[in-house]
Amino acid sequence: MKHATLGRIARFITGASGVVVAASSPAPGQTTNASLVLRGATIYTAPDAPPIADGVVIIRDGKIAAVGRRSEIAAPAGMPVLELTGLVLVPGFWNSHVHFSGTQWAGADTAASARLAESVRAMLTRWGFTTVFDTGSELENTLALKRRIEAGAVDGPKIFTTGDILFPVGAPLPVGAPPVRFRVGSPNEAVAATTTLLDGGADAIKVYAQAFWDLSLRLSPEVLAAVVAQAHRRNVQVFAHPSNRDGLYNAVGAGVDVLVHTTPQIGPWGNELVAKMKASNIALIPTLKLWRFEGVREKVPEPGIETFQRRGIAQLREYHSAGGAILFGTDVGYMTDFSTLEEFQKMAEAGMGFRDILTSLTTTPAARRGLGASTGKVAVGFDGDLVVLASDPARSVDAFANVAYTVRGGRVIYRATRH
Repeated sequence: MKHATLGRIARFITGASGVVVAASSPAPGQTTNASLVLRGATIYTAPDAPPIADGVVIIRDGKIAAVGRRSEIAAPAGMPVLELTGLVLVPGFWNSHVHFSGTQWAGADTAASARLAESVRAMLTRWGFTTVFDTGSELENTLALKRRIEAGAVDGPKIFTTGDILFPVGAPLPVGAPPVRFRVGSPNEAVAATTTLLDGGADAIKVYAQAFWDLSLRLSPEVLAAVVAQAHRRNVQVFAHPSNRDGLYNAVGAGVDVLVHTTPQIGPWGNELVAKMKASNIALIPTLKLWRFEGVREKVPEPGIETFQRRGIAQLREYHSAGGAILFGTDVGYMTDFSTLEEFQKMAEAGMGFRDILTSLTTTPAARRGLGASTGKVAVGFDGDLVVLASDPARSVDAFANVAYTVRGGRVIYRATRH
């Protein structure tokens, strides 16, 4: 298993339906940037903006050219139109924790486009993701997948990647785990590995601050500090898998940029740790559904799973209440259940309203990637990356999982079918 957390639960504690909307999708293989009119939906242009009823969005050459009410904006003659009356339109979603490490992604440079497209659709675009951050996979293969998508051979999201993960030095991984390219035991090794990945095209660095298969294996504070210093010299972020208390505290102390999980195994974080995380501007990816997925897989009794997951919910509540940055992410690619529904529901249980959740899906990840002026909102000049929902998330956060259309650069890259 991936996480030492769930293997120790016993010690600590004894679908969305789719819709069909009349429209035709551009054929795969066309250029990413396109022109399109989306008309009639209720539009949330940004997480903090009031909705626009009976709205219109015009996308020209992949960029948003106009946004407003139908009464104010006329569709240009000859431009394809999606009629979306009764639906809800929001900015395109980011998933800040995915993996392209399964066999379905193997040989991405030469694999059949249809095979890759089906995998992308099932894991990502069906759930509204127009941008994803891969937090651990074989770098060259993921870059090959990215090239296939950008060339138009496969409908898919924009991909950022950390590439191969930096692990502590130690015993081999559990049986069945993928090979490890980098084990770092000294600051010099950490700098060399970080440099190799960034020179190879990685967009960020991912570290296992503490190994999930053996909690005695962890990156030292000096090694973590060396990774962070080298990454920040190159103006990139460091993502950290904490695994347990030592990994969490060492990662926070080193100044990593993103924690990719909550840590239910250690209980409440407390004001001092939360304040330090907030002061360091560390973003948190909660991955709350993951804890149930792991527990079920390990055949942990339901009360134990519930208790464990609620610890993660409580940690998210602590950090969100303190004003900490939250990024939506699900660990799909490792997690084989791709539905986003439970993650949204558990984030709501932690006290996040629909606007908070929308922020974690859009403006926060865009801003932290330095793209806040070009993506993450439905605004003139921004990327034509949009999600059309079958219902209003203001009424229920379940709506975020009920995707009717995913649009990237003005092209429909996913459309729902009637169940």
